[in-house]
Formats: sequence, structure tokens, C-alpha cells
Amino acid sequence: MQWTNLNEQTVYENRWFRVNLADVALPDGHHLDHFVIRLRAVAAATVVNGANEVLLLWRHRFITDSWGWEIAAGVVEEGEQPAAAAAREMEEETGWRPGPLRPLLTVEPSNGLTDARHHFYWGEEADWTGDPVDGFESSRREWIPLKLVPDMIARGEVPAAGMAAGLMMLHHLRLG
Repeated sequence: MQWTNLNEQTVYENRWFRVNLADVALPDGHHLDHFVIRLRAVAAATVVNGANEVLLLWRHRFITDSWGWEIAAGVVEEGEQPAAAAAREMEEETGWRPGPLRPLLTVEPSNGLTDARHHFYWGEEADWTGDPVDGFESSRREWIPLKLVPDMIARGEVPAAGMAAGLMMLHHLRLG
């Protein structure tokens, strides 16, 4: 039951995304016009310290008018490797420069509409470099006990699906 993208035309484009209209052939031979949003990759990183606390940001998302805990994240710039982007974003948003980062997981948060890929990384060491350059990104940054993550997600305190998936994977890796 594979759908086939026969052609795409750009309808709108800016530096953040591109909206395309695709001519899609369905398995039964019919055609469907389908909008596709093309996005740059996103990279995210956090650190778990020796006390099994994870570094998170408490922030407001105006689009959904919701508050929640997140991992520092941002777009991967042209020519940048996702792990380097994740480290850069973590330092800019938290003031903590991570040591070596390990891949955690990659997710496609809305693959029925976008081609976005979110790459998550984690490490076990970080150095405080000072107040975050992008302090406006969050209201606060805190070290949260990793053991609390599943209950936080269940209560809706981590509303972003990719963030919840990354934190659950980290919880599994560290605490079983």
C-alpha cells in the first residue's frame, strides 16, 4: 500500500520552511493533491549528572499556549552536523557546555505532513559557561531527577511528543 510522490511544486518558502504541493499516486491508481511541509533538521541535547538529574528548560510555547519541560533544541544550520548543533543549542539555551554527546534517538514528529527529523543526544558531563545567550528561550533551567520523568510526562508536563520520547529513552537507558 505504498503511496508514490510523482511531483512537487513549491507554494511558499522562507528561511525556516517550504510548503510544497505534491501529486501523489495512490495504490488504486487515483491521484491526490497533498501538502508537504519541508523543514530543516532539529537537534537537541541534554546532560545527566552523577545524581541522575537531567538538565531541562521550562518554557512557554505561544502556538499551543502551553507550558512544559523541554530539552534544549534548535535547527541544524547548513553544513553543520546534528551533534554539533545539539551541543551549540544546549550551551546557548542553558549556559552549560556539554562534554562528549551520544546519540539518543531520531524521531519524525509529524511524518504525515512534514519531513522534519529531530535528533536527540545526551551526555554525562557539562561545564557551566555562564548565563545562557538565549535566556529568552525559557523561564528557567533546572536539574530534574530523571526518576520523575515518566510521571511528569503522564501529567502532561512534557507536552512535546519528541521531547517525551527522548526523555523516556534516556530514562530507560539510565534507570532501566
